[in-house]
Formats: sequence, C-alpha cells, structure tokens
Amino acid sequence: MERIRVGVVGVGHLGEHHTRILSQIPDAILIGINDIDAEKGNRTAQKYNIRYFEKLDDLLKETDAISLVVPTTVHYPLALMILERGKDLLIEKPITETVGQAEELIRLAQNKDSILQVGHIERFNPAFLSLEKYQPEPRFIESHRLAQFNPRGTDVAVILDLMIHDLDLILNLVKSPIKQIEAVGVAVIAESEDICNARLTFENGCVANVTASRISARALRKMRLFQKDSYISLDFTQKIAEVYRLVDAKRLTREEKEKKTVVGNIPVEEVGKTVLYERPEIKEQDMLTAEIGSFIHSVQTRVPPQVTGEDGKKALEAALLIKEKAEEHKNRSLKP
Repeated sequence: MERIRVGVVGVGHLGEHHTRILSQIPDAILIGINDIDAEKGNRTAQKYNIRYFEKLDDLLKETDAISLVVPTTVHYPLALMILERGKDLLIEKPITETVGQAEELIRLAQNKDSILQVGHIERFNPAFLSLEKYQPEPRFIESHRLAQFNPRGTDVAVILDLMIHDLDLILNLVKSPIKQIEAVGVAVIAESEDICNARLTFENGCVANVTASRISARALRKMRLFQKDSYISLDFTQKIAEVYRLVDAKRLTREEKEKKTVVGNIPVEEVGKTVLYERPEIKEQDMLTAEIGSFIHSVQTRVPPQVTGEDGKKALEAALLIKEKAEEHKNRSLKP
C-alpha cells in the first residue's frame, strides 16, 4: 500500500507526541509540521529531522493527511481549511466548540470524501478493547475520572476536558439516545467547572452516573458496568478488565470451575447458578500509537475510522448539555 504523506499542525505537549509517533510509523511519511510559534516549530523540526512550515497552506500542498493538535478554540477554522483542501484529518477531542461547527465539518468531509477521525483515545485503551467478545449491554454505568490539577487543559471545563472521554465510551456502549440529563458542577480553581457529576438516562432505560474532577488528590480512571447476569469493572489507568458472570453451575467446564468465585452467599443448590470471575486477555499497546496507526490505516484503505466525526459530535453534544444543566443547577442554587 502507498505510504501516506502526513503533517502535524500544533506541536505543543501532545502535538510533539503525534510528531514522534508519525515519524516512526512505516506507512506514514512525516512531511513536516506547522505551529504559530516559529521558535518551537523550528526546534521540533530539527529534533525530528523534518521541515517546519510557517504557513499551513504550504504544508497542505505537500501532504495527504493532517493531524490537528491545537487548542479547541481554533479547531473549527483550521479543520475547515484542511477539509476544504480535500485532506484527511485526525482532530483532537473535543471535535469543535459547538455542535453546529461539528456538523459543518462532518458535511464537508462527506462532500470531499475525506476521512475525519476524532481523537477519543480511550477507545484504544486495551481494557476497553478487551470487552469486544462480551458484547456488553449495560443497564447501569458508573464512571469516575479524577486527576490532579494541571493548568494545561483548563481552557475548557472539566466536562469537555476529562468527562468527554467517558461520555464517548458510554455512548458507544449504550447505543441509545439520551432521554434526560441532571448535572451539578463547581469551579474551584479555574473559571469553568473543575468537578462535575452528571446522571444520564437513556431511552432504552440505561442510566449512567458520571463523575469527573481535575482537583483530586490522586488520579483515578474507572468504569463499572452492571447488566443482566454480569458485572464488569474497567480500570483505564492499570489497563485491567474484570468480569463477573452469573452462569449455570451444571454447565461449567473443569477450567471454569477452577476460575469460579463466590460473591456473598449464593445458594447455588437452589438457584442452580454461580458466579464466574474472568480477567480478559489484555493486548498491550500504546494508545496514542494505536489511535494514529488506526487513522493512517483508514486513510490508506478508505474504511471509516474507529471514532468518526459523528461519534465526536455526539460526545460533544452530551458534554454541552451536561454543562448547560450544571449551569442551570448553579443558577437555581444562587437564587435567594
């Protein structure tokens, strides 16, 4: 397959990681980078032995695809320019500032027959990928994504910075429209929410309780799924998945009998069932490398990306609704 000529726009903390990985992917030819900070751009270009393009238009003339790693506030105008030139695009999350902007980018990508992938990196977390064989259908989800305070990323609320990761995963798992949202958020250090809790009710009856904080004493990224006959625990930091399944005790294989565990005092003789504990096999991989590699593969084969522009729009839409509900709650609380 033909190698893809690619460029990186924005070489801040995350953008340099994109640059490093693209310089190592065999199916990609890293043509160069663009950044508004010429000193940083030239320094990064020298480090990876590539070219620094002062003008984005010049970089677009020599590339097939772009990895856009800039602040969310400039996602839309830069993505619009890239897609209008018919280039394939990997854009970091959140896709844009508004749903309308996201819809316009999606339409433009479709009209230009361009690949549009959104950087929701947790889709490539080995713990999440290990669930594929279980085909989960959760009825209740509880997620916690907590981080210590870091000024980087505070240009947006914690809902759009951290919570949106879990919103994308939840929407991918539930596959049902949101019926109702309740939310509360608090700005402690930054001007926007630093901590938020939201409760999402879906039309299929599933409920998700989602908490995100960037002022925690310790980092935590966990999600628990409850469904008929099983419970699944995911640790995204440790990249571990644990599955507890209620199974017919008489049908257990010898190997499964050795794995079974006891949760409380289940009267196996009466109900004929027991709990089987499993740790799905985890295929270790660097998540960002997997995400970028997946993008390059989509560009080469023209198959839809693993995280589409529509996926990015849905996660953004949910995040903005939560932000709106949190603001409404705050205003009600301030009333005398």
